[in-house]
Amino acid sequence: MGEIGIYHGNIVFSKTEKELAEYRNGYIVVERGVVEGIYERVPDRFCGVPVRDFDSGVMIPAFSDLHTHAPQYPQRGVKTDALLKEWLEKYTFPLEGRFSDPEFADAVYDAFIGDMIRRGTMHVVTFGTIHEQATGMLIEKLEKKGIDAYVGKVNMDENGPEYLCERKEDSLSVTERFLEKYCANRRAKPILTPRFAPTCSGELLTGLGKLAKKYDVGMQTHLVESLWEKKETLRLFPDCSCDTEVYEKAGLFGHGPLVGAHFIFPSEEDIRLLNRYSGYAVQCPEATVNVIAGIMPTALLSERGVKLGLGSDVAAGQSLGIFSQAAKSVQLSKIKSFYEPENKVVSFAQAFFMATKQGGSLFGKTGSLEKGYAFDALVIDGLSDEFAPLSPVETVERFCYAGSADNILARFLRGCEIG
Repeated sequence: MGEIGIYHGNIVFSKTEKELAEYRNGYIVVERGVVEGIYERVPDRFCGVPVRDFDSGVMIPAFSDLHTHAPQYPQRGVKTDALLKEWLEKYTFPLEGRFSDPEFADAVYDAFIGDMIRRGTMHVVTFGTIHEQATGMLIEKLEKKGIDAYVGKVNMDENGPEYLCERKEDSLSVTERFLEKYCANRRAKPILTPRFAPTCSGELLTGLGKLAKKYDVGMQTHLVESLWEKKETLRLFPDCSCDTEVYEKAGLFGHGPLVGAHFIFPSEEDIRLLNRYSGYAVQCPEATVNVIAGIMPTALLSERGVKLGLGSDVAAGQSLGIFSQAAKSVQLSKIKSFYEPENKVVSFAQAFFMATKQGGSLFGKTGSLEKGYAFDALVIDGLSDEFAPLSPVETVERFCYAGSADNILARFLRGCEIG
């Protein structure tokens, strides 16, 4: 009966997009890192296997962060007094320029990964910088930790500061070396990462499209993130009808995961193309409040069948906690619905689904505690009042609205407890 773990406590996960499953005083059996089943009592065939009791604790799936910027970690929670374009030029690009220094990159990425795990995120899609050595450090550190990840060496060859713009030929050759070196990784894999359309020439994007096909690798970028970006993209690519079409025409779609961060101002054609290639639109609620000035039409996109996830978008967002992004997703949907009644309010169950099961689906069978899913899980507690105890589902909701990393008692990655 080796490699079997049994855990007792309360259990909550997404049953469907709009319904949470709740088990009180249940037993979850984990075999070789995968959920074998949930039971009211331990089945006889597992007699003799020790049971770890979490008492009033609630077991939930670990979170998936589908959009963040690991190199911007030192800037979290500061320098948010500008909107996107000024914020990038004044603060963020100079910070990313420092990643030419491997010692600085090494320290930042250790801190980033430690904080991410502490806050319950076990799967991540992250931008690096243009720097080959530093981004190699990031992907190697995530691979060593066993974190499921997609990591991008950023590409940009125009409309940016000189120290972050590459020659097209250099950008493509360095990116190909990055793909050759890390495509065989088991957990942390490379993903093509044109920063966003205005910073990439058509020739660079076409070259990346050829690499996508050659190495069968996906793409992440910022899609219709701001009104400025949307307008600028159409000015620079007048033969395209929308932001998303720029990448399709370059041959970047259909070779692996497609992750479009923000997707705040999509046209009908943007939505059609993202759906055609089963892409994910990622809402980053804190970033919306801090630097972007626009709210994703989350409920509308869900109704249209778009796959949705949540992102911390550090450092436009101030925290790596995806649980708090779930709460903010609900809050922002209420504001959007107030001013635009055609946009419905997102329920907490929907936001939690985005943070766990739907976001996790990008990485395979993770993001739920159903039979057959990886036991990537958290145990949370310390959220009830003695005079007003919470149900397990209420505990999860309070955790997302008012909890912190201190409420996470245990973290599991494929059945192994990690700190």
